[in-house]
Amino acid sequence: MTTLYLFGSAAPPVFEVAEVIKAGQERGWGVCLGLTPTAARWLEADLSVLEELTGHPVRSEYKAPGEPDVWPKADVILFAPATFNTVNEWALGLTSKFVVGVVAEGIGKGIPTVAMPCVNAAYVQHRAFDRSVAELREMGVTVLYGEGGFVPNQPGERRPYPWDLALDAVETVVGARP
Repeated sequence: MTTLYLFGSAAPPVFEVAEVIKAGQERGWGVCLGLTPTAARWLEADLSVLEELTGHPVRSEYKAPGEPDVWPKADVILFAPATFNTVNEWALGLTSKFVVGVVAEGIGKGIPTVAMPCVNAAYVQHRAFDRSVAELREMGVTVLYGEGGFVPNQPGERRPYPWDLALDAVETVVGARP
């Protein structure tokens, strides 16, 4: 069974994560859920349900040195939604958050990784964002941003998040593995 690490930042689509877990399981994947600390706080009331759904603890913090890992090894990682802050931290290698540390290390381990931002049109005017997306792509991350991926909305505007694009991309990168 393919093990998917599903990571999410604090953006509104993170509230849909239970349905995404189920969709991944329907595709035959085992799913482990990791969240930024703020996303974990947002979903605090649902964490036990999400743990039951995945069969694994939901993680948002690093484990202590020497503690055993509670998740199986990842075959693929999907980071969605990935906020402006998360994308920039990851591209810069700033790993104070557990999920950012895992994806940064995952690049070096050769774990196929898909990321789909969730940012508004005002944030993407900051030049750092395009540089960060380019940097992640140059490191081999499949970033679903722009045409064929996430297209930024106007501040305050809500549109459906294209989860199917993200799940299809995971399926593609898993299928493309040697």
